[in-house]
Formats: sequence, structure tokens, C-alpha cells
Amino acid sequence: MASLMPLTSLGKTQATVVTHGPLTITERTDLALASVAARRGRDLTQAAGAAGLPLPGPAQYLAGSPYAAFWVAPEMWLVEAPFASHELIADLLKTALGDGASVTEQTDAWVVFDLAAPDPSVILERLCNVDFAAVSTGYATRTVMDHLGVYLIKHGPGAARIYGPRSSAESLLHALETAAHSAL
Repeated sequence: MASLMPLTSLGKTQATVVTHGPLTITERTDLALASVAARRGRDLTQAAGAAGLPLPGPAQYLAGSPYAAFWVAPEMWLVEAPFASHELIADLLKTALGDGASVTEQTDAWVVFDLAAPDPSVILERLCNVDFAAVSTGYATRTVMDHLGVYLIKHGPGAARIYGPRSSAESLLHALETAAHSAL
């Protein structure tokens, strides 16, 4: 019988944490992810509210309980929840939203990095065209970092979250480390 062991996006058994001076990059392996798209003509407001699922507007991230979400397109969101309690996030959301939404599992499609630093903008300005210092907390956008399409979320003045393609996890981490090394 096969003995399988889960691996992180970086191919390790434990999440990677890297520190460069005041910057800490933390690989997040404790999040379950799903995409939610409202079906044509359907309003998800009531069902989402009952499930504790926020449905933010364009360029916004909102945390609820137990879900957090950010807008990715009209009537479409990427939803996160604690993996320990929501490993089957897509099934839970399908049950909560019924036939009003199309839900797809996304947990293993993305690598998620949290950045913590007194001023992450000095690193992020080397990687993308988002003026991180100027946007407000809760800002979420799609952008490009080192030729990779990513989502960038501002969790606070010193906190950012980056979603990148799992298949490019090492390249994205390398880009983050290189930018940190040149900035700090």
C-alpha cells in the first residue's frame, strides 16, 4: 500500500518561512481555497450572509467568519477559510449557496505567501505596478510579479498576501527574496 505524505507548494513537509532583515515571507499551507461565481441572474447575498461568506466589491478583500473573500471578476470571488475546519471548502460552499453559484476547489492550485515588514512597499515596488503604500487596507488586485500573474492583498500597512500559481511557487519565492535582498 502506498504511503503518501502531503507536501507544500515548495515540495516540503513543513511551510517555508524566510527572513531577510525586517521582512518575513511565510508560506501559508493552512488555508482552504475555492472560487465562487454567481450564476446568471442569481443573487447570492442572502445565502452568502447566512453562511458567513462576505462578497466584497471590486478591488476589495473582506474577512468574515469563517470565510474571507476577495473580488476577482464581476460576480466572482476567491474564498479562503481555515484548512483544518474547511478542507472540503468547495462542498461546504456548494451546500451553503445551492444552485445559485458555481463553486470550484482551488486549494492546491495556488501558493500563498504572507509578507510582514515595517514597509513592504519597498519590496513590492520592485516587483509590480501597485502603489502598496497608497492603497488602503483590504485592497485586492490582480497584477504581475516577475512575469507571473498573481493576486496581491493588503492586510495592513506592514502586511501583504500574495497568491501565485502553485506550479511557479519556487520562482515566485525567488523573486520575493531577490527583491528583498536588493531593497533591504
